[in-house]
Amino acid sequence: MEKQNNVTYSIIIPAFNSGESINQLCSEIVTVFNSIESSFEIIIVNDGGKLSTWKDIEKVYHQLNCKISIIRLSRNYGQHNATLCGIKNSLGDIIITIDDDLQVNPKEILKLIGEYNSNNSEVVYGIYRNKKHNTIRNIGSSLLKRIAKLFLGSHGKGSSFRLFTAFISKKILEHSQSFIYIDELLLWYTDNISFVEVEHKRNKKSRYSIFSLLKMSINITTNYTALPLKLITYLGLISSFLSFILGIYFIHRKIFKDVPIGYTSIIVAVLFSASIILYSLGVLGQYIYKLYQVQNKKPTFFIKQKISK
Repeated sequence: MEKQNNVTYSIIIPAFNSGESINQLCSEIVTVFNSIESSFEIIIVNDGGKLSTWKDIEKVYHQLNCKISIIRLSRNYGQHNATLCGIKNSLGDIIITIDDDLQVNPKEILKLIGEYNSNNSEVVYGIYRNKKHNTIRNIGSSLLKRIAKLFLGSHGKGSSFRLFTAFISKKILEHSQSFIYIDELLLWYTDNISFVEVEHKRNKKSRYSIFSLLKMSINITTNYTALPLKLITYLGLISSFLSFILGIYFIHRKIFKDVPIGYTSIIVAVLFSASIILYSLGVLGQYIYKLYQVQNKKPTFFIKQKISK
């Protein structure tokens, strides 16, 4: 059932330094939806980066003969935050997100729609049959998914090429933390999730480096899990047990062997305890900082400019 605004599909493209590919991507998206005669809109969110990218996005806006909105964020907020901005400004009953780098052919959108219509899933992920990233990027991506599977209870597979209903998107928009991980939020609200294999093209351009993937892994761990706090608890228990054993050992030596307890044992004990305390304070500091950000209602993104037709 279509809304009164006559938009069924909202295609959201978070863009970052993608001037050379955004025109082709949008043109192919228009071709796909014209072929199935469905109402749609394209939302491009420019997530900071080079000024030339915004110029290219403006050219696409004027060239395309379809419903399109282009949004310029004030700085780089990250792919998930930019996607959230697109969701907030969408009108469709069904949301589709796709990267700006043409590593996924827009024709693969038809597979997401087909899977959605067949199983009535609330979320459909396009998963890659054979990823064409370089080895380091694949390792980083695999690490991120393993963390999500172990500590968030996810399926351990997925991608930024996804489809979900407007009902789910409204729930996502209720979250106010400054760091957003959309896949975890989707998992929080539904387990009616399907997967369909899609082709993945090689592209030298990548939004994420191994360091940014590592940073995201840390953010996911501290924002959406209590794993670091649990580690502190376990480290505290282990260190207490080891300290107790060492204490018994040195007391035994002092009583039965009359061996003086030297500085070495004291220094080792102090350094070991101090390292545990400093580590614990660091982790607690991270959680306090996250609470501080939420308390101050730090915005997830800030729109500098928006043009629609």
